[in-house]
Amino acid sequence: MRSSVFRMALLASAALALAACGGNKRDEIAYVERPVETIYNEALRSLDRSNWDIAAAQFDEVQRQHPYSAWAQRAMLMSSYAHYRSRSYDKAVSSAQDYISLHPGGDGAPYAYYLIGICQFDQIIDVGRDQARSDLALASLNEVIARYPGSDYARDAEIKTDMVKDQLAGKEMEVGRYYLNRGEHLAAINRFKKVVTDYQQTTHTPEALHRLVESYVSIGLMGQAQQAAAVLGHNYPGSDWYADSYAIMQGQGVDLPQPPDAKAGFNLFERIGKLF
Repeated sequence: MRSSVFRMALLASAALALAACGGNKRDEIAYVERPVETIYNEALRSLDRSNWDIAAAQFDEVQRQHPYSAWAQRAMLMSSYAHYRSRSYDKAVSSAQDYISLHPGGDGAPYAYYLIGICQFDQIIDVGRDQARSDLALASLNEVIARYPGSDYARDAEIKTDMVKDQLAGKEMEVGRYYLNRGEHLAAINRFKKVVTDYQQTTHTPEALHRLVESYVSIGLMGQAQQAAAVLGHNYPGSDWYADSYAIMQGQGVDLPQPPDAKAGFNLFERIGKLF
């Protein structure tokens, strides 16, 4: 009886094995390697139709079926671009990094670095939240500028770095105001000074200087307050922030080199680097 059961089990196992082999054979028959140009052109058509995910999969298929062809290099970058357009940023960055690892001297390397930068840039969130992504974007874009100075990618990266810095400065201002409102003046001063020293070419600099005036006056550091107000007046004589700082200093009996001038422009950043 036992031997009969054992034989039946063997027969069943053999049948399963044959079925598995048959299945594998069918899969092999179903898989047909296609010319690389055919797959690549299909992927391009998908891109033209804005079918980003399909295009990415088709470009990946180029790499899978023809990994050592020149088309595979192009497909790797195009896959990264397709993922970027579909907002699959992690996949886009991964594909671009793979290209750089495999082809560091390839013609597409500048674009790969640039694509990583704009993937990080496009994920920047509002100033009220953590700015880790902004730091990543700044580092990636600065790498493009350093590696490929003067290129179109570097020029666009420079514009985007200015925007990222404005975002980071905005975060520092938000935290600084929070400390100022709580009466934690030294903590607030550190935040506002960071804006003036690290992000002086941003839209937040005039307010940062004014908040420094407020903070220094609050803790009795009149010399520093006068200095910050003078820098603000020299660079932004027509700003409302200088008018407010001027009024504060006048209220403290401190004269400044020049009164506010609503018709004046500003002499951007000329003295900031010398005084902070």
